[in-house]
Amino acid sequence: MPSPSTATLEVNFDGLVGPTHNYAGLSYGNLASMSHRGAVSNPRAAALQGLAKMKTLADLGIPQAVLPPHERPAVGALRSFGFSGTDSAVLAATLRHAPALLAAASSASAMWVANAATVTPSSDASDKQVHFTPANLTSKLHRSLEPVQTARTLRAIFSDPKRFAHHAPVPAAQGFGDEGAANHTRLAPSAAHRGLHVYAYGHRALGHPANAPRLHFPSRQAYEASEAVARAHGVAAAQLAFIPQSAAAINAGVFHNDVIAVGHDNVLLYHENAYTRTPQVVASLRATYAALHPGHELLALRVPARRVSLADAVKSYLFNSQLVTLEPGRLAIIAPADCAEMPAVRDYLAGLVADDGNPVCAVHFLDLRESMRNGGGPACLRLRVTLTAAERASLPPGVWINDTSYPRLVAWVKKHYRDKLAPKDLADPKLLTESRRALVELTHLLGLPAIFPCQLEA
Repeated sequence: MPSPSTATLEVNFDGLVGPTHNYAGLSYGNLASMSHRGAVSNPRAAALQGLAKMKTLADLGIPQAVLPPHERPAVGALRSFGFSGTDSAVLAATLRHAPALLAAASSASAMWVANAATVTPSSDASDKQVHFTPANLTSKLHRSLEPVQTARTLRAIFSDPKRFAHHAPVPAAQGFGDEGAANHTRLAPSAAHRGLHVYAYGHRALGHPANAPRLHFPSRQAYEASEAVARAHGVAAAQLAFIPQSAAAINAGVFHNDVIAVGHDNVLLYHENAYTRTPQVVASLRATYAALHPGHELLALRVPARRVSLADAVKSYLFNSQLVTLEPGRLAIIAPADCAEMPAVRDYLAGLVADDGNPVCAVHFLDLRESMRNGGGPACLRLRVTLTAAERASLPPGVWINDTSYPRLVAWVKKHYRDKLAPKDLADPKLLTESRRALVELTHLLGLPAIFPCQLEA
């Protein structure tokens, strides 16, 4: 096994939960988000739970880094809706006249960085650079506010122009939604091999409406958006697969593919109702993978509905778990604690680990309840970036989670975050001041330049 210091490795960049973490129920189609609307949140607990997850992976030997939250409330966005005056006046007026706008501008949804961008490693790009395209997130107002800051943050961390290429989001036209890596999976024998890039989509933006599936909840990922990202990243056609999500899954609350399937290395764990014509989709993926990697096999692990129903899959976020490599041929599942509390899901995972016919040898159940109540589990909280040793060495040292950075970030959260936040608190000008002060301090902790509006517009 090559030394981690010289190997090409998959790095998990987790989103740090922001100080305005709240339950506004903004995400129609996300059942957990909708069901907890108006509840009192605990931003401090949410951030500490996320950090504990990062440290758990780092302690397992998984390269782990952090992405900072966004500045919220986004006062600049509120001003674009016609509110004016001091920041305090803008917040008060928005609460009085358009509370839904205040909720959208205060969302901490950028914590779910699986939606931040799509990433192609240098081994798979025609120019041998790592490519980043921020998601346009057009399906929800609160998330559509994120791409500008996401791009600024990614450029600050991945700053070497010889190693990293940054693209603009797919144009934010109606129907051309791109929700980032939550609908993208890279499959390969290892991180160092060329990957098969699997893009799941819910609809075709340029298709005829009469041919579109009947959906109760909206589809968020367009085929054309996925195709545009792959094209911009210079991925060869032989390394691409575009597969359609099933209408049944979307209607059950599967708003992103990572709520119903998870892939890593040569393993794809999927629900039998994940895709339109799932058996044919999986057979095609196996054939494409085998053609790309002769002598290697894609291990497709089907979870039958009789074992885990669609409803239980969505409620538990079984498939929003992470698959991580402990060492070659040995994988672990990082699952939300909710999976251990549902008998069908718990029993399935126990059987998966006990089966010697697959490389999954352990399950780690983590408490992410604050994030889960808002509709995001372990996989939602991380953006996977495959990097060579030289590429990793070019990053700011402060973004890595280790025995030195972790206690500093825990202390930072305890210093700046509230332990209770109700919807009415979003208009509190003290919350804005607290959040801005925290983010300025965070840039120093992470070794980043000024990236937030409160720094750039001062």
